Amino acid sequence: MAVSAKDKERDALRHALEERVDGEVRFDPGSRAAYAHDSSNYQRPPIGVVVPRGVEAGAEAVRVCAEHGAPVLSRGGGTSLAGQCVNTAVVIDWSKYCRRLVSLDTGARRAIVEPGACLDDLNAELSGHGLMVGPKPSTHDTCTIGGMIGNNSCGASAQAYGKMVDSVVRLEVLTYDGVRMWAGETGEEEYARIQAEGGRRAEIYRALRELRDDGLEAIRTRYPAIPRRVSGYNLDSLLPEKHFDVARALVGSESTLVTVLHAEIELVPVPAHQSLVVLGYDDIALAGDAVPRVLPSEPLALEGMDERLLDLAERDHLAGPREVEEMPGGGGRLMVRFGGDTKDAADARARDLIERMENGPNPPRYTFVSDPAEEERLWKVREAGLGATAYPPGRPDTHEGWEDSAVPPDRLGDYLRDFRALVREYGYWPMALYGHFGQGCVHTRIPFDLEDPEGVAAYRRFVERAARLVASYGGSLSGEHGDGQARGELLPLMFGDEVVRLFERFKAVFDPGNRMNPGKIVHPRRLDDDLDHLAYGPAEPRTRFAFPDDHHRFTHAAARCVGVGKCRASSGGVMCPSYRATGEEEHSTRGRARILMEMMRGMPGGTGPGGGEAAVITDGWRSREVRDALDLCLACKGCRSDCPVNVDMATYKAEFLAHHYAGRLRPPAHYTMGWLPLWARLAAVAPRAANTALHLPGLAGAAKRLGGIDRRRDMPRFAAERFTDWFKRRPEPGPPGGDRVVLWPDTFTDNFHPHIGEAAVRVLEAAGYRVEVPPVPLCCGLTWISTGQLGIAARVLRRTVRALAPRLRDGVPVVGLEPSCTAVFRADAPELLHDGPLAGEARLLRDRTRTLAELLDERQVEAGGPAPGAAHGVVAGLDTPKVRALAQPHCHQHAVMGFDADRRVLARAGVDVDVLDAGCCGLAGDFGFERGHYEVSVKIAEQGVWPAVRDAPPGTEVLADGFSCRTQITAGTAARPRHLAELLAEQLPARRRG
Repeated sequence: MAVSAKDKERDALRHALEERVDGEVRFDPGSRAAYAHDSSNYQRPPIGVVVPRGVEAGAEAVRVCAEHGAPVLSRGGGTSLAGQCVNTAVVIDWSKYCRRLVSLDTGARRAIVEPGACLDDLNAELSGHGLMVGPKPSTHDTCTIGGMIGNNSCGASAQAYGKMVDSVVRLEVLTYDGVRMWAGETGEEEYARIQAEGGRRAEIYRALRELRDDGLEAIRTRYPAIPRRVSGYNLDSLLPEKHFDVARALVGSESTLVTVLHAEIELVPVPAHQSLVVLGYDDIALAGDAVPRVLPSEPLALEGMDERLLDLAERDHLAGPREVEEMPGGGGRLMVRFGGDTKDAADARARDLIERMENGPNPPRYTFVSDPAEEERLWKVREAGLGATAYPPGRPDTHEGWEDSAVPPDRLGDYLRDFRALVREYGYWPMALYGHFGQGCVHTRIPFDLEDPEGVAAYRRFVERAARLVASYGGSLSGEHGDGQARGELLPLMFGDEVVRLFERFKAVFDPGNRMNPGKIVHPRRLDDDLDHLAYGPAEPRTRFAFPDDHHRFTHAAARCVGVGKCRASSGGVMCPSYRATGEEEHSTRGRARILMEMMRGMPGGTGPGGGEAAVITDGWRSREVRDALDLCLACKGCRSDCPVNVDMATYKAEFLAHHYAGRLRPPAHYTMGWLPLWARLAAVAPRAANTALHLPGLAGAAKRLGGIDRRRDMPRFAAERFTDWFKRRPEPGPPGGDRVVLWPDTFTDNFHPHIGEAAVRVLEAAGYRVEVPPVPLCCGLTWISTGQLGIAARVLRRTVRALAPRLRDGVPVVGLEPSCTAVFRADAPELLHDGPLAGEARLLRDRTRTLAELLDERQVEAGGPAPGAAHGVVAGLDTPKVRALAQPHCHQHAVMGFDADRRVLARAGVDVDVLDAGCCGLAGDFGFERGHYEVSVKIAEQGVWPAVRDAPPGTEVLADGFSCRTQITAGTAARPRHLAELLAEQLPARRRG
């Protein structure tokens, strides 16, 4: 096949980058697919991706691209909502390596940082000095300083600290044609010095001054005087009264002018104390009317939200019943946060506002929150806006495209009324309205139909009307997210043609060849070009899983990710352990979701315009790029709960593997660990012989090689007697009477840790239950699910459901001890058996299955006091804690069942427990055993669980219900972790211990 000239140019560029840049150069389909999206509606695969290992390497990458005439796009967290982070260009991803705090001057409150520094990580480093970066977008755990500069980011804290432009002191930048310089305020002496030096820098500064002078009147009259003007270039920063600040003029330029190499930023003191007032109004527009009366109180933040956002947050478990109950009633709410040097000072400011609002017109209902923990819980409801509104129940999916307009705060109420009327006119109501109301910025997601040409035409008509509406209020098309492709075309409606021509001149000063992120802000591509969903019309494949939350469509599941990037956070929660270990976009939940979407786009038989032609990955289920991207997915299910839109990558991976290996030879580990229940049953015949074979040096090494298991892993030992065998031969079958309960003998408890099952029997009987164990060997199918052997898994599950059905119909609960197996019953089983004759029974199994803690906790609640027979420490409280414990919740429990019941049971049992928020243990079933995964598995453990366990005070019990968690903790620490059942059994009176 002949190689095209375009391919030759791309190969030459790639080779040059590989030779000269100290970094990772990726032009493969998987990388291009992962970077083809940001958080916007647009899809444009890049030419290639460069991940520089240092700032100098990034600068060299720009030089190489310039020599080859290739467009360049700098990227940070990749969460842009207007399409500014996707382009047919070489993407430079600064976020993996270029993250350093270079210098810190605490006296001047200034820092110099590299562009890839994550905001939360930087603030954590600054916190020891009592300082922080002022702007704090809702993506604070993933966004980067460079990205914040590119977008002129704001967040709720901008109420007190302004936009990113207000924090920038100087920028070190590189132009496409090779000028590297520090830019900032430019006084007359500095300007004269630059001109005296001559050269390209002098030319740039001279052109900027001429541009400013020519456009002085237009800049001063056409720029809206509002706090949230993010649209357009910051030409106003070149005004004499703003000291001809070239750095601030470059803020918000979305990588269309220069490459930022370093940033010197101003810092602010961390508020010593905070308080929160929530004001409730009958209507969101009435809440908007009240904003001017709140502003004189000078809050740290002033946020608004309507009742629909709260309802959606509660539905998605982003807000619990407690948070909803604490919110004041009404259709609109203002959340007002105050700071103070003391708690009393912060609280006093809150009380003063309440008194003033009560004595003014239209007095609100209110909730005053003084406790910091309660305040943070309520605040997270507002931060959850995007996740809560993306997939409203019973309504079409929502999209960005007109999601962050801003108007003068004193006109906000009227704007909300007019905007709501426009939305109703186009049939997009109902939808949630929320935002940074103290600065007149309104957020929403609108159910545009972007899959149909007529729907796209309606979208265009709507945003043109909306742009005219916001301009009529003296507002800004964007109050936070920038212009990119979504709003660049609309800028003349806001600024007028004269200012837009100044934008074009400004662009030409720095980038005359239009090679820096072309098609954004200036000479923009049409807002209805490159729409992701319009070109996404793959044929719907038959799948094993039902995907009930995605209209039973895998194509919808693959496109579910909205790109917010929470999976790229470096701490907190479970998601995403592999990304935390590698720092690779492809190893984040978002990256994998985008690659799957590109795989589906390239499937044959699609109906979308462009369909497979616009795709990067064209070999469907057989794709090696998709397989490789999913290889390091631990199937921890953390994303199922932690992702704002509940992307479930573990299920997607299992589905993919089922298709990928259909009719093909699988990796060895799929036949060994994937079939573990069978091998365990065989080993039970002669457990000593099995243990000898797996642990004798010569035999063990051969077994690991053949089984695809890493040689550095110790194989678990089979128990001398299985739990089910012990249960059958018990001399005392338990107390007569009592409520029946089925104790599920999972493979891990039954074959490796039977003492846990025995302890659970004692605890359940002490609580008054009559314990039953299935008389025949059964399995949940977990190991087959995790390796994508879904046909076998379904057969195994059908057998189990059929065997348990009589008890389930009688209302007998099933108690699981191994969280991953319990999660199969609660989540995977009904989705695998969704359309067969046992679908009803599978749903019944889901509804009847409990963890041990859940069952004991429910018993306590039903009884209105201590559970029968358990008043001495099983679930009843003691006067003083007698046990100190550190708990590592299993990832599947975190994602599916939660840990709240465990907390309550442990508290009533007198256990003072510290529940780790350290993420996945890194073993994750077969993942950490499989050859090729050991380094990642250990790195994940070293990032959280292992250090926490090692640092625990002497005498601390380590609780880990998951077999994987116990195995990993044992492998890397001196601790001997135990199951909840063991700890509770020890609390029993001696006569009940057996």
